[in-house]
Amino acid sequence: MNELNKTPKEIVSELDAYIIGQQAAKKSVAVALRNRYRRLQLDEKMQQDITPKNMLMIGPTGVGKTEIARRLAKIVNAPFVKVEATKFTEVGYVGRDVESMVRDLVENAIQIVEKQQYSKVYSQAVKKANQRLVKVLVPGIKKEQKQSGNQFEQMMNMFNAAQQPQEPQEEVTEEIRVNRKTILEQLEKGILDSREVTIEIEEPKKAAPSMNNGLEQMGIDLNETLGALSPKKKVERTVTVKEARELLIQEESSKLVNDADIHSEAIRLAESSGIIFIDEIDKITSKSQQSGEVSREGVQRDILPIVEGSQVNTKYGAIQTDHILFIASGAFHLSKPSDLIPELQGRFPIRVELDDLTAEDFVKILTEPNNALVKQYIALIGTENVSVTFTIEAIERIANIAFDVNRDTDNIGARRLHTILEKLLEDLLFEAPEMQMGDITITESYVNDKLASIAQNEDLSRYIL
Repeated sequence: MNELNKTPKEIVSELDAYIIGQQAAKKSVAVALRNRYRRLQLDEKMQQDITPKNMLMIGPTGVGKTEIARRLAKIVNAPFVKVEATKFTEVGYVGRDVESMVRDLVENAIQIVEKQQYSKVYSQAVKKANQRLVKVLVPGIKKEQKQSGNQFEQMMNMFNAAQQPQEPQEEVTEEIRVNRKTILEQLEKGILDSREVTIEIEEPKKAAPSMNNGLEQMGIDLNETLGALSPKKKVERTVTVKEARELLIQEESSKLVNDADIHSEAIRLAESSGIIFIDEIDKITSKSQQSGEVSREGVQRDILPIVEGSQVNTKYGAIQTDHILFIASGAFHLSKPSDLIPELQGRFPIRVELDDLTAEDFVKILTEPNNALVKQYIALIGTENVSVTFTIEAIERIANIAFDVNRDTDNIGARRLHTILEKLLEDLLFEAPEMQMGDITITESYVNDKLASIAQNEDLSRYIL
């Protein structure tokens, strides 16, 4: 994969475009990612012996722990799943078992591989979809099918038609052929995109009942088993030609790719490139002393074999977890990493402490990233033909208020900026549709008028900001 062949500096540079500060954490994840590429350059025997160095991120909420891991996965187009350690229960109790995070990772890998495979057959699928649309827009003359006198043969033909629906036979005259050619040209140019059309497509697969989760642990896909027994149903949809083309392209793409190949490639991708982010791991550190409470230490012991490397059965096949990269995170306010069971501590050899965000960091977060909050609000209000600009003094004041509220109440990091900006621009967002086109400048005095009194009152800021 070309995406894997990125140097640590290139990875950090790409992370810098979205995440402010936290250079130590960025450096660690960049090295972990580069080590995956290095491992693949070795012979197969040595590859098996080199396992990823799992990471433990320590820091308060809202400082970028999850975003670093999520962006890292996007950079290399790797399967990624985020789970919360507190959602799992010990084996034998009602709730999600720890193996479900590996199954979720495989599902994510399936989506990635499907997208890749569909892109390879896209041009063929478009051609087939257009041909189907042309036949709907310019139908041929249907031929009457002769019925066999043998009742048994009729029943067998009906059963086969239900299992593998065939297109009805039709007669195409020269006039129909010319009309179809004209319509096809108009389709390709997008002239008919807004026209409504009724098409027949395969009915989407319905999920099996929740009991499927238990069967999945044994590698059994109840959906697939039931789907093979029941005939494929067709449903009629009345949509625009543009929407119809997308639906038909999706259906034709699925016919052109091999599901078995997708499943095997997805498992290989999840095994070699998967990233599992386990959040709130600090919440399962304390040992349960209360009777009737599900043992938190038990959850740690259930996570241990997954992180160490084991086989997990999924409905797509068995997957080995030996080379999946695990990144755990937690605030560790009321506990410390050493409160984890020793075996689990040893499986997260890389420790990274993330810094608390300062007012200067908030200024950068508001303005510098590609998806900066200020840019988002300017774009949103701009859809109402209202141009909004922020003075640097206003941005600095917003940053200072966010820092002060975090310090005086609960520290929720950069998430505080979302709350403050929403409160600051509440009236503008409400009135923008009725406003005439014009320019609005958000100044420091405007920020003070809207927020200063709330920020100074600790009780109010605790509930409003």
